[in-house]
Amino acid sequence: MAFNGSGTYVLTAGQPVVAGTDILDSTFNLLTADLATALSNCVTRDGQSPPTTNLPMGSFKLTGLAAGTANGHSVRFEQLQTGTNKLITVAGTGDVITGVMTPTYTAYVNGDMFTFIVGSTNTTNVTINIDGLGAKAVTNGTTALTAGELTSGRVVVVQYDGTRFQLLNSYLVATAGANSNITSLSGLTTPLTEAQGGTGTTVGYCGFKNRIINGAMVIDQRNAGASVTPNNTYTLDRWQGQNSQTSKYTVQQSSTAPSGFKTSLLATSSSAYSVGSGDYFFLNQPIEGFNTADLGFGAAGASTITISFWVRSSLTGTFGGSIRNYNVDRSYPFSYTISSANTWEQKSVTIAGDTSGTWVGATNSVGIYVTFSLGSGSTFSGTAGAWAAGNYISATGATSVVGTSGATFYITGVQLERGSTATSFDYRPYGTELALCQRYYETTFDIGTAPANNLGVGVGEVNFSNPTSGGGLAPNMYFYYPYKVTKRAAPTTTFYNCRSATAGTFSGFVAGVRSDTTPTLASTTTIALNANTTLASCTLAVGAMTFSSEL
Repeated sequence: MAFNGSGTYVLTAGQPVVAGTDILDSTFNLLTADLATALSNCVTRDGQSPPTTNLPMGSFKLTGLAAGTANGHSVRFEQLQTGTNKLITVAGTGDVITGVMTPTYTAYVNGDMFTFIVGSTNTTNVTINIDGLGAKAVTNGTTALTAGELTSGRVVVVQYDGTRFQLLNSYLVATAGANSNITSLSGLTTPLTEAQGGTGTTVGYCGFKNRIINGAMVIDQRNAGASVTPNNTYTLDRWQGQNSQTSKYTVQQSSTAPSGFKTSLLATSSSAYSVGSGDYFFLNQPIEGFNTADLGFGAAGASTITISFWVRSSLTGTFGGSIRNYNVDRSYPFSYTISSANTWEQKSVTIAGDTSGTWVGATNSVGIYVTFSLGSGSTFSGTAGAWAAGNYISATGATSVVGTSGATFYITGVQLERGSTATSFDYRPYGTELALCQRYYETTFDIGTAPANNLGVGVGEVNFSNPTSGGGLAPNMYFYYPYKVTKRAAPTTTFYNCRSATAGTFSGFVAGVRSDTTPTLASTTTIALNANTTLASCTLAVGAMTFSSEL
């Protein structure tokens, strides 16, 4: 009978024998035959008798296994942990890789994954041939690899999808023309060139590649979208409207914008003005030196920069702009063409860094002026495409927007970045863009409310109260206001009275009675304002303020 099906050996009939009785040969032979059958059904330690069916382990482990080295072998747990069961030893070139596995791999199977260490950096598309089964493409998703995506020494994991081997640990790779300003990413081993927006090392820029602030024209603290006539003043945040003659054009924030943008800056000509040789009309952003010092202008090795922007005009033809230094004695006039009227067109201009002249370094002064001309006379126009000693606002022969009454000029998506290729626009969160603007200009009025007097109770007002008259500067009330953002320099403060039309005043209260009071600055820093009222025994002062620290 041998084993009973549950793993228990059952003695044959007549067993065990009884003392004092004869042991019959038939009984003995039956027992030995049964034992022989039972032993033949056991798995021998020397491997002579393999199992004839599955072996249930009853929740126990197989221990002491040798590492599997051939097809059909069991693998040890540490082999699964380390992945050595699918580690390929590679040879060949960086583009044509041959792989050898131990044990030999016999057929490509959809879903199989493999690990290997890159021997040579690729220079073009990549294939791999494992154990002579045929070369298959290595791709990033379904896209063929480009030069430098597999770098020497890099550990790569690929998975066969039935057609190709797809990278599972594809790294972010910088390529010219892509949004590729990347830094501090694990595995970024190929230096980013300046053409890719990098620094020539594995440390480049992660976001904030755009040195222009408010390039998408989303912030307009001063005017809340209203049309204004600039007179060498700021319009939308960080954008100046400069002019040699007044009232020749207006500026306002516009909702007319290209795909991907919500707002633009609109300049509209107010007349058909004939520009004289000494005239100039332009939009301008001064960039702080702290944000341009790394470009190294004014010395050997100055970085190449690229300016890109979206533009639209009712006029067509050649338009102009320039890059200038703080002293406006070094200029690079550039030109661009608007081909179709009233149509958004994207433009880019690449400029080799200036190795001459004096350029502001890492200070809070002007590092670079970025200028777009609306009409410039010969005195302020120069040859396009070359650095020159002088103050040139535009390229010679450029179209004059102010020369046609009602002509329109829209611009948005302005970006100045390091490198010789225009990459995609560097979108930043609205709150971040607002804070960047507030380093130069801040208001207590809500966004969407243009600063003004007599707007009503609570509109932009800040309340300063002191239960005891005197407030530390008897007999007047003293107050302190910390700015939302640290300023570029100690700002110029303008006071607004929301309950009166009297400019430069607050509303002060003595015994509940309101009257105008003129705040007097005690001190102002880059972080806070200290002032006091001129109203004796004032216990409450309310009003609004703006703080300008513009370049």
